[in-house]
Amino acid sequence: MIKRAVFARELGVPIVMHDYLTGGFTANTSLAHYCRDNGLLLHIHRAMHAVIVGMNSFEKL
Repeated sequence: MIKRAVFARELGVPIVMHDYLTGGFTANTSLAHYCRDNGLLLHIHRAMHAVIVGMNSFEKL
């Protein structure tokens, strides 16, 4: 994830998105430190959450 954030920074991208459940806590923490130290905005996403809980829980809403 750090390599991707470095590449995004080289391209001039201001925001990096990271899936918390896929990457895990350690990767999230390391990426958060890198982004904070290098002026990048980190967007934490939970895309895998829908896969884990399944569509049935959303259909009941």
